[in-house]
Amino acid sequence: MELVPWKPFGAVGVLRKEKEDFWDKFFGGRLWPAMPEMEWFPSADVSETKDNLVVKLELPGMDSKDVTVSVTDDLLSIKGEKKQEQEEHDERRHSVERYYGSFQRSFRLPRGVKTDKIEAGFDKGVLKIVVPKSEEAKKKEIEIKVK
Repeated sequence: MELVPWKPFGAVGVLRKEKEDFWDKFFGGRLWPAMPEMEWFPSADVSETKDNLVVKLELPGMDSKDVTVSVTDDLLSIKGEKKQEQEEHDERRHSVERYYGSFQRSFRLPRGVKTDKIEAGFDKGVLKIVVPKSEEAKKKEIEIKVK
């Protein structure tokens, strides 16, 4: 079984870097500080146990109500939005490195999983999605007979 991450906007980051490099060369440095991307991709771990596939996403500073998990055919999709904190009136920011905005991550599920039994939980900024395998998809040991 193989899970393949879906990255529909992967090329956008490359184009942005090329644009920033152009301005660096042309003006000898940036005219403005780098801003976080409008769309970001939370880090994900995908693992497999005997009975389940497990997907974990880091979503620090978010609540479960800001995230949706859905399955369409064999595509597991996670969407959400991390809202930027309101700036204080007397606050002057010197650096902003945290990411805000909407995100979407999708994972193609292998055959032989029970999509109707998927469970999701949220604890300490980590979203954990458990996808149970069907009996057919579980690894079976084959006895080798000696003749």
